[in-house]
Amino acid sequence: MTLPLWLEARWYSAAPPPLLLRQFAALFWFIDRLRARSIRPEKLAVPVIVVGNISVGGTGKTPCVIWLVERLRESGWTPGVISRGYGGVAPSYPFEVLRDSQAAECGDEPLLLARRLDCPLAVAPDRVAAGRYLIEKHGVNILVSDDGLQHYALARDLEFCVVDGARGLGNGALLPAGPLR
Repeated sequence: MTLPLWLEARWYSAAPPPLLLRQFAALFWFIDRLRARSIRPEKLAVPVIVVGNISVGGTGKTPCVIWLVERLRESGWTPGVISRGYGGVAPSYPFEVLRDSQAAECGDEPLLLARRLDCPLAVAPDRVAAGRYLIEKHGVNILVSDDGLQHYALARDLEFCVVDGARGLGNGALLPAGPLR
């Protein structure tokens, strides 16, 4: 059994995590808290809604973002979506994702969102810059940040934490002792 498969099996079992992994999890928590306290979130000119998760792996964030953007548009908002663009390397950032963009530039999930939604979408490691770009270039009046719970630099007005209904929160431990981040 490979290490990733062994870890995942431990995360979602009733057995307590090994002591060494629990010690690393405590270090992970400490570093994350220091990082969170050292960053002053920047407030943008429009409301920001973050859709994210606290566990490793897919939990259904992308369908939730799609549903949320559609409901916002139906309610009269002009939404824009920002994302990190995991898996893509753009020629420059912020990078506007269009229907004909390449996944290698923006990541597969942002490309799926761009093809499914009729709203501006930008990716960048700096989500504040991506948000400013969409506000200035497209006049969006609300932003939805895809997978942004752990990105503390962008102030948010509302957060949705999506949880996998089948797997739940596993053993409830932080990485690497459990699936929580």
